[in-house]
Amino acid sequence: MTTRRVAVVQAAPRLFDLPETLRRFRDLLARAAAEGTHLVVFPEAFIGGYPKGSTFGASVGRRDDQGRALFARYRRSAVEIPGEAFEEISAAVAAHGVHVVVGVIERAGRTLYCSALLFAPDGTLLARHRKLVPTGTERVIWGRGAARDVIVTDTDIGRIGLAICWESYMPLYRTALYQRDVQIYCAPTVDDRDVWTSTMRHIAVEGRCFVLSANQFAGRNDYPHDFAATDSADAIIQGGSCVVDPFGRLLAGPSFGKQDMLVADIDLAVLDGAYLDLDVVGHYARPDIFQFRTSPPES
Repeated sequence: MTTRRVAVVQAAPRLFDLPETLRRFRDLLARAAAEGTHLVVFPEAFIGGYPKGSTFGASVGRRDDQGRALFARYRRSAVEIPGEAFEEISAAVAAHGVHVVVGVIERAGRTLYCSALLFAPDGTLLARHRKLVPTGTERVIWGRGAARDVIVTDTDIGRIGLAICWESYMPLYRTALYQRDVQIYCAPTVDDRDVWTSTMRHIAVEGRCFVLSANQFAGRNDYPHDFAATDSADAIIQGGSCVVDPFGRLLAGPSFGKQDMLVADIDLAVLDGAYLDLDVVGHYARPDIFQFRTSPPES
């Protein structure tokens, strides 16, 4: 069977409240699994949260005590691998027997990373990808990924690659995933601009792959009352999740302005025909003119 049912979850965690966030994860995963899905994709920073609008008291040459206290609060709601919260996530995946991609804020030593985790249906961690370049002021709170984070994982539902938010604006990272024969390009994000949809459609066509983009829909009530969000509107993050086929056609979404769950059937057999006229790392490449390489993974 080459057809797989996939689900993209558009929802938000409760910032700084790990137990509540894990409860939401379990409930949403149960709903998605009930749809007969083989793969469920959650947004960027779903477990651990995205503190949109916060400066963490940082400016050029200065940091303040209030910002450090906020970072401490954020750090305490992050996930250690292995660790208690990680084991709860793994157990929830195993209970429903589906592949899962979920964005987490990972605490490793003294550093936080924006990571995406890929789980097998039995709850085994198949891949951990740390965001290679945090965007803008995200660099204040998150570390950077390494060469070992450039991976595509072979699973029994297809070859899955992970690209977190603006990693999809890194042409050479996309090329590295194409080079590794990505078939299902999972793009957890918090970019809720209209233009994000066109980016996802472009990547699907360029990479001749299925693209699953999961974005948060976060309301003011998903943030603590004492968190100073820059946007006073009810919706802090507006969504925009979608599923796209290898010819750029929208199979589901984009969905804006509400919590949602997008379900679509993807047929990997379509890929064989899609390669007829475009393979950007094969017959549509010019290695005699352009050279591309990636650093070997660290030992």
